[in-house]
Amino acid sequence: MTDDESPGLGLDLPELPERPNDEAHYRVLARKYRPQTFAELIGQDAMVKTLGNAIERGRIAHAFLLTGVRGVGKTSTARLVAKALNCIGPDGHGGPTIEPCGVCEPCRAIAEGRHIDVIEMDAASHTGVDDVREIIEAVRYASVSARYKIYIIDEVHMLSKSAFNALLKTLEEPPAHVKFLFATTEVGKVPVTVLSRCQRFDLRRIPAEKLAEHFAWVAAAENVEVEPEALHAIARAAEGSARDGLSILDQAIAHGEGKVTAEQVRDMLGQADRGRIRRLLETLLTGDLAATLEQLDEAHALGIEPGSLLRGLMESMHAVTRAKAGAKADMLQSAEEREHSAELAGRLGWGSLHRLWQLLLKGLEDVRIAPDPHEAATMALLRLIHAADMPDPSALAAMLSGGGTSVAAPAAPSATAPPGAKASVPTDYPSLVDAVEKQGKQLLGVQLRDHVGLVSFEPGELVLKPLKPLGPEFPRELAAAAKAATGQNWQVRLTDEGGSPSLQQQEVMAEERMRSAVLEEQNVRALLDEFPDATLESIDRKEA
Repeated sequence: MTDDESPGLGLDLPELPERPNDEAHYRVLARKYRPQTFAELIGQDAMVKTLGNAIERGRIAHAFLLTGVRGVGKTSTARLVAKALNCIGPDGHGGPTIEPCGVCEPCRAIAEGRHIDVIEMDAASHTGVDDVREIIEAVRYASVSARYKIYIIDEVHMLSKSAFNALLKTLEEPPAHVKFLFATTEVGKVPVTVLSRCQRFDLRRIPAEKLAEHFAWVAAAENVEVEPEALHAIARAAEGSARDGLSILDQAIAHGEGKVTAEQVRDMLGQADRGRIRRLLETLLTGDLAATLEQLDEAHALGIEPGSLLRGLMESMHAVTRAKAGAKADMLQSAEEREHSAELAGRLGWGSLHRLWQLLLKGLEDVRIAPDPHEAATMALLRLIHAADMPDPSALAAMLSGGGTSVAAPAAPSATAPPGAKASVPTDYPSLVDAVEKQGKQLLGVQLRDHVGLVSFEPGELVLKPLKPLGPEFPRELAAAAKAATGQNWQVRLTDEGGSPSLQQQEVMAEERMRSAVLEEQNVRALLDEFPDATLESIDRKEA
């Protein structure tokens, strides 16, 4: 038999498939773009600066605890610290540095996970005291080739109580050549006795704008065209986690055909586009039941998750609330979204915003636990429309205290008056506050509603009692805003005497009076006596 012939019965053996080598084997983006230097670690500048100062001054702790949400770089940071402490530089004579060279043998071995003196352990699968006992025995021996023997324990909170107790003495007084690096997502489960022996670093969620910039850089490195709106959608979905975002980007690249669009990303994640969310919110605020159900059914037919739809509405309401409070707009919002938020902020009062937010939050929980999420979302939006027709708590309290006097429901929110329209002089203090807010003075509106009590009100003259610090320019700014809103000169004076509760306090008191009145009603008392565990969640206007 020659070398070319097969042994045995002379049958042809199947060709074995080639094993993928490291060069041919595809590496997911989350691994391929794992930070290799502290400069590549995004969103953790404060921690990097502290570590750099400690290394430069030789004040290196014997144990570090890295905590934060998933995917912010805890394990990557631990490996970078190991490289920083063991780097010897390209010439072999370097010392600990915050900028490891990445080319010396210790740096390359640690990056490839093969350094004999850098031991990584997953506490999720090594929870017992025997696993910790092996560490305790091994720390007595000096490192083989590195400057420091380093133990990286991931998800350290999963160690058992006995394992933690066994580690305490060694953790408090380890040999000079040993460093411990712990990583955990649930720092609350780590015993205080362990926390007190470690230098703790809280890794922050990475801001969405930084994630979008990072994903754009990765896409360029991969020669993939990604729409800016798609990058923003991925950054939002990542929720501060670089690893989660890179995984979504990886999936989006595979989902597309050479180009990643925002529509593809939304389809892949089951999300609604921002324009759809804005249209649905406008329809809800107008109280159009049929159009709301039609838009909800259309989103369901497109495969948009009901929970995602409600979360989108909550994001919009949050943006409106921030705009009303005068906060800086989200950098990831488009100009159209910012204009829409500002416009709604001028139309909706604080009471309406709070009520809508609470109803959306309750609806999101209903969607999560309901057997049919679509049905739960439908009922949640119908509740939202019904609540929009209800008067505010003070009006309900007036109705109840008036013995059933009819109170007209407020009209649906309408757009602010067009520029150039003649302003009308308010006849009471709440009307003046509304007029000032419609001028875009949201911060003044917050102060007028929450931070002052009314002493006296006359057209052109206002006396207020500060309930919180207002600043020396408050009277002048309010007088200017009131003139711009009404076309009339105003005198604003502050005093420490008299004064009614703030409008916000009055709303709270009115709501409490309303609840008390309803709870004292005979039928309601009988119902609560029959069902002691029942609580009053909301009040229907017609029933009240």
